[in-house]
Amino acid sequence: MVGEEWKQVHLEELYENYSDAIYRFILLQIRDTQQAEDLTQEVFIRAYKGLEQFEGRSSYKTWLYTIARNTTHDYYRKKRPISFLPAFFQNQPEVTAMSPEELMEMGEGVKELYEALSKLKPSYREVIVLRQIKEFSIKETAEILGWSEAKVKSTTHRAFATLKKEMNVEGCQHESVQ
Repeated sequence: MVGEEWKQVHLEELYENYSDAIYRFILLQIRDTQQAEDLTQEVFIRAYKGLEQFEGRSSYKTWLYTIARNTTHDYYRKKRPISFLPAFFQNQPEVTAMSPEELMEMGEGVKELYEALSKLKPSYREVIVLRQIKEFSIKETAEILGWSEAKVKSTTHRAFATLKKEMNVEGCQHESVQ
């Protein structure tokens, strides 16, 4: 049994190292700053409760992203209890969860990239966010999504092809989809 004091100190370290990245990951999924903050807190509450069961088969980072993904899915399930569709970005006003300052800081191409991402199906969006934006390896992405590495590779390829088409439809280009 891990001591409560050790758990607290360890969780504080994990929070300090990963909370901003987890928040941004969730925000990319739900596009609501307040809800993303709440869900980020929920991720670390779940991590604290499950810290004793962490077996070290993955890194703390991939473990926390898995918790974040599951927490976000749970949020959508509660939001739509009858017909759960993990509609990340779907029917959301484009880029409206960002502050005006954040929008000004983003280049036009980056905004167009995020708008195009918002039009992709959830599995494509998730794999692009994890592989390209969050820079997880294929293995780490497979762990987070609960997929095989082969599925990550093929979905990434299809997602980029679809994103590239979407970017061309929008009449914009971004170096990440070249």
